[in-house]
Amino acid sequence: MKHLLDTQALAHRDALAILDTAEEMTAVSSREVKKLPTLRGRTVVNLFFEDSTRTRISFEAAAKRLSADVMNFSAKGSSVSKGESLKDTVQTLDAMGADAIVIRHSASGAAAQLAASDWTDAAVVNAGDGTHEHPTQALLDALTLRRGWSRAHGENPRGRNLAGMRVLIVGDIVHSRVARSNVWLLRTLGAEVHLAAPATLLPYGAETWPVTIHYSLDEALREAPDAVMMLRVQAERMGGAFFPTAAEYTRRWGLTDERLALVEQLRLGATDSPALILHPGPMNRGVEISAAAADSPQSRILDQVAHGVAVRMAVLHLLLSQRQPDGSLDE
Repeated sequence: MKHLLDTQALAHRDALAILDTAEEMTAVSSREVKKLPTLRGRTVVNLFFEDSTRTRISFEAAAKRLSADVMNFSAKGSSVSKGESLKDTVQTLDAMGADAIVIRHSASGAAAQLAASDWTDAAVVNAGDGTHEHPTQALLDALTLRRGWSRAHGENPRGRNLAGMRVLIVGDIVHSRVARSNVWLLRTLGAEVHLAAPATLLPYGAETWPVTIHYSLDEALREAPDAVMMLRVQAERMGGAFFPTAAEYTRRWGLTDERLALVEQLRLGATDSPALILHPGPMNRGVEISAAAADSPQSRILDQVAHGVAVRMAVLHLLLSQRQPDGSLDE
């Protein structure tokens, strides 16, 4: 694995390698000294052209826990605001000795363009490109699901996929790179994926994806999914009226207190294990998810945040530990 650009092309063995390595990295995060010497002398650049809190800080923490040097780049206040191109920015960072570039960009395909160019020999990690993909978010979601699924069945999560698990993704699918990455990764890992959203928030061509689509959240919940992933309503990406009002959206598509009770009731009738509740954040409490649902015992939202550091440690470790300083790969 030379770069991590998406989950659609991520092989099953590589996905499991990342998840299994992340399992080992979670132990590091619980130690008194949260450091490994793995990437000592390497430089990781966080190249963010979009605002971010969780992802940027998570990558920074991951690199530092592996003893790498970290350079944080934000488009605001940089030469980008003066008209500098992506090529010139990357070549400048490459000249400073970047071994890995973690890039978030508003343009879909920006990470792939960077990886295919001759601008840098660094490993490229996609931290979100437009509405295309966000692979490390899907990987941390998968780690969270796998740990919860294995715990419920009394199994060791290492080496296991998600075969037999039913995951329901709800909400603003059309603007969500998280949803796209999860669809491909969860299917690769053997899970059964369901989408629930109003027709206006489903992307063109979604019917060709390997998913089951529901146009009623209540009907989708009646199938007793093993996990429910709520998505943020991305109002900043909406140029038109995708739904009447926020209150109407909540009434039809929000994980309200009443729907939380329904999920618990249906799961008790079908299985002893509760449905896991996930959200990639940031949350709009009271819109797509109620406070009771976000803070319920089956919520794994804070676990997702914690697992983000472990997954990103695993990705950086696997990408850079097999690279020579000149960017070539070990055989």
